[in-house]
Amino acid sequence: MRIAFLTAPEGVEQVELTDPWQAAEDAGHQPVLVSTKPGEVQAFNHLDKADTFPVDEVVGETSAESFDALVLPGGVANPDFLRMDEKAVAFVRDFFERGRPVAAICHAPWTLVEADVVRGRELTSWPSLHTDIRNAGGTWVDEQVVVCERGANKLVTSRKPDDLKAFCEAFLDVFAEEAA
Repeated sequence: MRIAFLTAPEGVEQVELTDPWQAAEDAGHQPVLVSTKPGEVQAFNHLDKADTFPVDEVVGETSAESFDALVLPGGVANPDFLRMDEKAVAFVRDFFERGRPVAAICHAPWTLVEADVVRGRELTSWPSLHTDIRNAGGTWVDEQVVVCERGANKLVTSRKPDDLKAFCEAFLDVFAEEAA
């Protein structure tokens, strides 16, 4: 599977990018770093700058059609920047319209809220997003990982870096089902 990992140019929580990326590679998938600008993305360890990663493709020059699945890493700033970018929001929405699986961790559901794709879904996130999710028509639950199937879509969500092992296992299982 070809999996888009969508991040803003800065603000992605490094471990929420690198652990799922490595899990996808280890499972034989092709992760692709997609961002709103070419060049590199600046990752963070919470509020401290961490490593940079090269962008493979740019939103607006690629489409959901060329991917089998989407992973949205968190970080506080990352989804806040993404939800302000119309092309990034449209890119995310397109995965749902095409019935492709999506996985989001921590603050990443902010982008899902902006894409108007949480209505009628059960999901989890960093706890501070629960009101945003509820106001967007979703049901927020405090669980390590949630897999919600609605229509042709499967959405995998998780709360925080401590949940990464369960998050990676769940999205890999869902993505494998979709590939079969």
